Amino acid sequence: MSDPPLVPRPEALVRAVRVGKRFGETEVLRDVDLSVQPGEVLAIIGPSGSGKTTLLRCIAHLEHPTSGHVEIAGERVGAVLDRGHLRPMSDREIARLRQGIGMVFQRFNLFPHLTAIENVMLGPVQVLRRHRSEAEPLARELLRKVGLAHKADSYPERLSGGQQQRVAIARSLAMQPRLMLFDEATSALDPELIGEVLAVMRDLARDGMTMLVVTHEMGFAEDVADRVVFMDHGRVVEEGPPRELFRAPSHARTQAFLRAVIDRQAMAEAP
Repeated sequence: MSDPPLVPRPEALVRAVRVGKRFGETEVLRDVDLSVQPGEVLAIIGPSGSGKTTLLRCIAHLEHPTSGHVEIAGERVGAVLDRGHLRPMSDREIARLRQGIGMVFQRFNLFPHLTAIENVMLGPVQVLRRHRSEAEPLARELLRKVGLAHKADSYPERLSGGQQQRVAIARSLAMQPRLMLFDEATSALDPELIGEVLAVMRDLARDGMTMLVVTHEMGFAEDVADRVVFMDHGRVVEEGPPRELFRAPSHARTQAFLRAVIDRQAMAEAP
């Protein structure tokens, strides 16, 4: 009996190759290697100061790596091969690359003088040059998708924190990105509002959106992520399927971190 034909693995949508980042004398990232396949949800966990946010910012080219490089769909972030030599990307080339990346931050960063629907329409109208008649139906559909169709004409000050973050997600989706980066998207929210944002992120994962999620929500990471990466002191210490990493971590540092998380949660839930 002949062996089954090999099915080629899809090209990674995101690839970090020995990425390092320094701020002065402080080394924030150290030789980070990482890849994310199309449609994959990757959760990044670790203590504060472990380099998680800086890694996302390097992927979005909000920071430039000190060493190594990032590729999006095989295209090197921040540099272009021109006549056999690498040259820095122009502002126009960087803007084009970023159009395919949605990023949701801890803070919502909505424009306070614009309504929810105006915030969502802004990118397609100003950046993608869509006519308002085309952008508005899309914005309304995205607000419906995040459960806020009834808040389309509300200003940010009239929205709860969870609602503002859901508008921020809709605003990112309006640019029709192929990749979504979430940087502690629920950390600025009151506990009772976290669930509504995580529900939207779960829906995106079910729809096949490629996502990198920096999070302290371990239950969410275990339920939704295809892989989990644990970072500490700027390095990837361990990675694997959520069930394996959370229930049987192999590295002592991962074990200590997860024990501390469990202890903290137990204290928070104690009467």
